Amino acid sequence: MTIKEQTIVTSSGNKILTKDKEIRIVGKLDEPLILILDNVLSPAECDLLIDLASARMQRAKIGSSHDVSEVRTSSSMFFEEGENECIGQVEARVAELMNIPVSHAEPLQVLRYQPGEQYHPHFDYFTQGSNMNNRISTLVMYLNDVEEGGETYFPSLHFSVTPKKGSAVYFEYFYNDTRLNELTLHAGHPVEAGEKWVATQWMRRQRYR
Repeated sequence: MTIKEQTIVTSSGNKILTKDKEIRIVGKLDEPLILILDNVLSPAECDLLIDLASARMQRAKIGSSHDVSEVRTSSSMFFEEGENECIGQVEARVAELMNIPVSHAEPLQVLRYQPGEQYHPHFDYFTQGSNMNNRISTLVMYLNDVEEGGETYFPSLHFSVTPKKGSAVYFEYFYNDTRLNELTLHAGHPVEAGEKWVATQWMRRQRYR
């Protein structure tokens, strides 16, 4: 008999309640746990995050070496921890949603994908150096409605998530069964029309800040 792996997040029925939001679970896969969430950010918060990030965008990099690569062709930026009231509020809500202390969070990242830009299949956790303070979960928040393309795609699961302003996809990969972790391989499909803006939060196993 297979023992079900424990998960990090806690929910009340089809909702996750934080101090300032009632977040709806509109889709779910149990192992690995993937949640499609609605009402994570308000429209005003989405617009403000884009406005705050717009002038600070640079070509996105990948991995612990922070290299530019054709694997990832978007542009991105990172906010400073709690750099203003909005960022602090989003960080606190996201930490509560992900059920991990904000001290374990990497800086909140915003990414912009323009037509043709994408992120090829990859893992969010680090596959080298088992003793490092590895990532254990990801929340990708969609800041706008994409005209065409830009889905978050899990190729091993034949499962995709369509961007919707204010919604998010959550997934975790801290399981003892490494096969479950490998199922979180995911990609950002090319944007075919319009732009795609997302905010991403990664959580670490141990304190990061």
